[in-house]
Amino acid sequence: MKKRIYKRIPYSALFIALYLGLSFVLVLADDRFIDNGDGTVTDREFGLMWAKSDNQFDILWKQAQIWSKSEFSNTISRKYDNWRLPTLNELQTLYVQGIDYDGYQTDCGHRVKMVPQIRLSCIVIWSSETALGSPLAFNFNVGNAFAIDLHENKGCRALLVRNLK
Repeated sequence: MKKRIYKRIPYSALFIALYLGLSFVLVLADDRFIDNGDGTVTDREFGLMWAKSDNQFDILWKQAQIWSKSEFSNTISRKYDNWRLPTLNELQTLYVQGIDYDGYQTDCGHRVKMVPQIRLSCIVIWSSETALGSPLAFNFNVGNAFAIDLHENKGCRALLVRNLK
């Protein structure tokens, strides 16, 4: 039977390795999003293009759907025409869960843990999905999805996305 010999690794070496590992992860996260300079941000990991900001005002879910198809295209480059409300899964990919990331403060005064390349004006973003007849939204302050009454719009925004392919 062979006897294993373990060497103690100095704590400083562990901290350096941990720091370098975290730095590498942060660099990769920055490479994930590309600001296209035209009001859009490309998410290279998921093959999506996002509007760089939400619609900037309270909006009902049905209004958000209409806005995504008609009015929004007037505010962004006309070379893209397939904008839509995102799915909950797509919205979740923008939520930053790390305890070291404090997020940023929105115009409505709440903090969001959203990727910094996309700017929200408030905390709740409509999704394209429904459950039991109610639209679903994602809260970027606490990181969860929930149903909202069709006639509620306080703090609700539209952030549009399109598939690259």
